[in-house]
Amino acid sequence: MKQKIRFIVNPISGVGRKNNIPYLVDQYLDHEKFEYDIIYTEYRKHAKRIAYNSSLEGFDVVCAVGGDGSVHEVGTALIGTKTKLAILPAGSGNGLARHLKIPMDLIKAIECINRYESICMDTVFANDKPFLGTGGYGFDALIAKRFDEYHARGFWSYIKLVIKEFQKFESIEISFEIDGIRRTEHVMLCSLANSSEFGNGFCISPKSNIEDGKIELCILKPFRIWHAPKLAFQFFTKKADRSRFMEIISVQNVKFFLKDNIAHYDGEPFEVRNEINIKVYPKSLNIIKGN
Repeated sequence: MKQKIRFIVNPISGVGRKNNIPYLVDQYLDHEKFEYDIIYTEYRKHAKRIAYNSSLEGFDVVCAVGGDGSVHEVGTALIGTKTKLAILPAGSGNGLARHLKIPMDLIKAIECINRYESICMDTVFANDKPFLGTGGYGFDALIAKRFDEYHARGFWSYIKLVIKEFQKFESIEISFEIDGIRRTEHVMLCSLANSSEFGNGFCISPKSNIEDGKIELCILKPFRIWHAPKLAFQFFTKKADRSRFMEIISVQNVKFFLKDNIAHYDGEPFEVRNEINIKVYPKSLNIIKGN
């Protein structure tokens, strides 16, 4: 019996590669193994509704075609179901896809679906908000908000925003509690890493493993502007854990006490409450991996 797969395409995400999806799926998907359909989203959060309904309709796989926002919507709707998540990375950052070693080339990414090799990954809840890869509070959350409002997508648009906002950003005070012990720190960012990177090769937590039942709490402490080039090099060469400005702590649960109410989960900006309970849900999402 063929597997049923549904492709959910965000027509406005990323940098245009998703426009060829109908042709690429027709040409390169294994039609002896799969029967498929394609649905285009029409509004924000539409992908989440489509994905959830697809699981109820008995689809074996739902594929998010787009960027990290699309993957977030589709993937969080499939948590706790038998339906597998697949990814065709057609966005700007593609953080979870890169962690899973899914090729950025869409033909090769379709070939990963044909191989149909999957794992059962952990997911994370921040109060009632689930996410798959990364989340955070501080400079990363601010950039997610600005990028969401920005008129252009792509890597260089992201870099321009980082440079612009960094020049006026001041560290924030954040408190967190682990195993009953509370700490307060001034930080540039405080990230939660289930997977290893934000996207575009920017690796926040080189040793993160989406199957180990834990997340990494990544604390970047304030630094001077002249340290920025070396830090950037360490992030893009997967050596951030070696920086003297970075502290990484593996946890299963952590509670945050925030003064600012800006956060991001999988690169999507959110307004959040001042107290946030973070909890890992082990092996709660079936996902097709790369090579």
